[in-house]
Amino acid sequence: MPASLEPTTIALIKATVPALEAHGLDITKLMYERLFRNPEIRDLFNQSHHGETGSQPKALAQAVLAYARNIDNLGALSGAVERIAQKHVALNILPEHYPHVADALLAAIGDVLGEAATPEICAAWGEAYWFLAELLIGREATIYRELAAKPGGWNGWREFAVESITQESETISSFVLLPVDSRPILRHEPGQYLGFLFDLPGQGVLKRNYSISCAPNDFAYRITVKREGRANEPAGIVSNWLHDRAKLGTILRAAPPAGDFFLDTKSDEPIVLVSGGVGLTPMMSMLEAIVGEKSRRPTWYVHGALNGRVHAMRGRAKALAGSNENIRIRTFYAEPEAQDRLGIHFDDAGLITADWLVAQTPGDAATYYLCGPKPFLASLVNGLQRQGVPAERIKFEFFGPADELVDEPRQAA
Repeated sequence: MPASLEPTTIALIKATVPALEAHGLDITKLMYERLFRNPEIRDLFNQSHHGETGSQPKALAQAVLAYARNIDNLGALSGAVERIAQKHVALNILPEHYPHVADALLAAIGDVLGEAATPEICAAWGEAYWFLAELLIGREATIYRELAAKPGGWNGWREFAVESITQESETISSFVLLPVDSRPILRHEPGQYLGFLFDLPGQGVLKRNYSISCAPNDFAYRITVKREGRANEPAGIVSNWLHDRAKLGTILRAAPPAGDFFLDTKSDEPIVLVSGGVGLTPMMSMLEAIVGEKSRRPTWYVHGALNGRVHAMRGRAKALAGSNENIRIRTFYAEPEAQDRLGIHFDDAGLITADWLVAQTPGDAATYYLCGPKPFLASLVNGLQRQGVPAERIKFEFFGPADELVDEPRQAA
């Protein structure tokens, strides 16, 4: 692979930016349509991101546009490259899968842009695609190698049995998973997720990612899953199956822990963990890790839920805070119900705001970890930036592709 792209290639790619701004989504939609004609390639993807919302094509269109805009300054995309590589590892993407994407993408560019897709433009995009692909392939090979070499590590899919199921709220349940081979497991970083492969009757192969909600250990993982939508919708097929069909002893296949959003356990600076809804799952892993390590770092845990019926792991969070005097908890209910008692079940009515966070926590002296629905994140990430919190102190995770999230997308590094 060349050390850099040819200047003529860079100029041609930059020249396509206006076309990508106008037609990028059409290109990525057609690319996936072509790609999914091959069932083996289709099964590599999380189909819930390709349904009515079309979030994955939107995310890819933005990524392609960002690549074109920054083709002469690829260092600006290093965080995105790491995030994509981590996602690919969780999906078990391998080098032999990349040519299929290249063929589908270049054909889609030609179909959508028509005569504007000159041979020179197509050749430049072919070179640019493989330049980025080789970067990803190299990084993914390193991640796979490191995961396999670590104690308890593995590559590919490993079988886990459901050891216990706990209903955390009306819509959320936790599943503790033990390795079928009884060997030690890889200790995850607090905040990471597991990729899962499901082969469900009548549905075929489906892949999902679920955050690990327990502290790192050598013997078990816990995932905490919200029932989404309806059982026949792409976004609800697996979560409904887990809630309705999984039982003690059910076997799940999981890839090793992945993700670039995790707690910096080497720092003792103040941290603020902020979650909305089921976004609490990585925060619970972080809280348990802080308590387990007997950390003395100042910690704020701020959680927002609709009401008490859907507030998961409330007792667990309070117990963790009660065992470490450096942890402070604040809970917001957006729409508290009659049985929700202020000062007992929750602390504030309404939504968490950036103004409140900066006023009630150490502000720009703290590092903020945020996870929740996209509107929740968009409000808080943008709000914290406007309040002057340095970008490097705002780390966030979202469930699903990163489309239309913040004014200037900055993912956890």
